[in-house]
Amino acid sequence: MTIRDQIAEFGFEFSPALIQKSIALFAPTALAPDETAVLRDQAYGSHARHRLDIFLPKAGEVKRPVIVFVHGGGFIGGDKGAPGAPFYNNIGAWATVNGMLGVTMTYRLAPDYPWPAGAEDMASAICWLHTHIAEHGGDPDRIYLMGQSAGAAHVAAYVAHAKWRAEAGKHVAGAIMLSGLYDVTRADRSPLQAAYYGDDESAYAACSSLEGFAEVSIPCMFTMAEHDPADFQRQAGWVRDVWSKSHGGQCDFVIAKGHNHITPVLQIGSPHDELGPTLIDFINL
Repeated sequence: MTIRDQIAEFGFEFSPALIQKSIALFAPTALAPDETAVLRDQAYGSHARHRLDIFLPKAGEVKRPVIVFVHGGGFIGGDKGAPGAPFYNNIGAWATVNGMLGVTMTYRLAPDYPWPAGAEDMASAICWLHTHIAEHGGDPDRIYLMGQSAGAAHVAAYVAHAKWRAEAGKHVAGAIMLSGLYDVTRADRSPLQAAYYGDDESAYAACSSLEGFAEVSIPCMFTMAEHDPADFQRQAGWVRDVWSKSHGGQCDFVIAKGHNHITPVLQIGSPHDELGPTLIDFINL
């Protein structure tokens, strides 16, 4: 069976069972970092979840590009990964073998920290990295921010919302959003989204990043999975349309064929990785 066949066997209803089976499928082949070359739990702010891990390549070239991964978790959960965990250490390890510095980060969670805490934490982390990453061989002018699901929603808010767009344009070289949420007003209603965006639907437009992408100047890539839930597929179509209409008809847009909502990031760095090479092309290594 191919890896796509095995993913298909799980079905496509997004559920805890699908998540567990997907993790179990990719964990045995997840790329592991050299733990002696990982700087764990660097504080980029005062909260306990204001932490990031820096994955260092072998000594050599300085001023390497930096890729910062922001995990998903429905706004209320998720983590960057502890030592020995397959995910999301796989992304940090993948970055290092491809000549980059990898960074994985955590952020504050809803419902204790609702909108706009996620975007605020993106801003704080990027500011910290822009100040400190050169100390570890990274290029502060080539920081790429990549988020998945709720993490993609936070990345989108930081790079496209009017409140942070100008700052992001100065501090980020590019952004990658995998299966994100961009238009809160038209999103399917769910307790997870209400935990972060609140119950007042009249406030949702002010939380949305979609229209702001028309004004974004940095390169952006958007992806969706072939078997994403319908809402994520609609969101991907909307942001693709806005970007294309405002950026000369062009859009870096990828459909992860055969994948469900979470497997595109789980595959990165594995023998089955189809997304990693596309990310490297976008970063232009």
